[in-house]
Amino acid sequence: MSNVAEQAFASPWHAGEVAMQRSAGSAEKLAAHGHLLLRDHLIEQHRLFYPQLPFIVAGAVDSKGDAWATIRTGSPGFLHAPDPYRLSIAAAREGTDPADDGMNDGDAVGLLGIELHTRRRNRLNGLVRRHDDGGFDVTVHQSFGNCPQYIQLRDFAFVRDPSAPTAEAPRVLDRLNELARMIIAQADTFFVASYVDRAPGRREVDVSHRGGKTGFVRVDADGVLTIPDFSGNRFFNTLGNLIANPKAGLLFVDFEAGDLLQLTGDAEVILDSPEIAAFEGAERLWRFSPRRMLYRPDALPLRWTFQPDGWSPQSLRTGTWDHTGR
Repeated sequence: MSNVAEQAFASPWHAGEVAMQRSAGSAEKLAAHGHLLLRDHLIEQHRLFYPQLPFIVAGAVDSKGDAWATIRTGSPGFLHAPDPYRLSIAAAREGTDPADDGMNDGDAVGLLGIELHTRRRNRLNGLVRRHDDGGFDVTVHQSFGNCPQYIQLRDFAFVRDPSAPTAEAPRVLDRLNELARMIIAQADTFFVASYVDRAPGRREVDVSHRGGKTGFVRVDADGVLTIPDFSGNRFFNTLGNLIANPKAGLLFVDFEAGDLLQLTGDAEVILDSPEIAAFEGAERLWRFSPRRMLYRPDALPLRWTFQPDGWSPQSLRTGTWDHTGR
């Protein structure tokens, strides 16, 4: 069989994803339909979707091999797909963002387009093709839609020109201080970046959304985060990556203040624990131990307001750590 033919019939899922799919009973179905679910291009619906967005979530890997999740913003139209195989991002480099170190020409990145006021989202991963410091393209390797579960409805507004940087300096943290713990404790949403090297020179980076009731992320005294994993699309892109490679990057957003808390560290997937049954809605857990932490006040020119009745019905059916007593 030729290399081209081998690639055509190769599974789109790597070993970590398959292991998680087997644990959930979805491996056989996804093995048969994976090539239909993970496209190598943007369909017309998604090409029309991205130009509507005022921000995009990105996952990148820095020169030390650490994963970071971040956000790039711009007036709607700063994202566009000139053809089905490229997404263009008109966003300047941000030297204070640790993820920027992994957004050089040829780097692998993951992207999440998410519209918080409608719960629509699309994920893609691919390679950076950088024109200059003012923007770059991402050539699409995989693109797929996501269900709207666990997304809280929020409306957005700009408080300054998106090209104007903040006057606030970022703060490197040597531990999760009181402010960082408060941001995490009050979160109903965060984003997680992960990656796997499937072969030499073939890195796949993913970034995804996580949501639940306020208090669904627990911070222990030692700074370790424990996170319930709820029912989703059964692809297990994130947890499959963590099985294969424990490095992860978490991003918490203060939607009212525009602040960002970025963490990079190591994650562990937990398939069997009494705490799983104690947390309503959880199918498994994962733990995250941060190694490097950065708080960036006023990093975003956007602010969001929670819509009336904005809670996701799926989020409302889940628990919090407070009710477990753990």
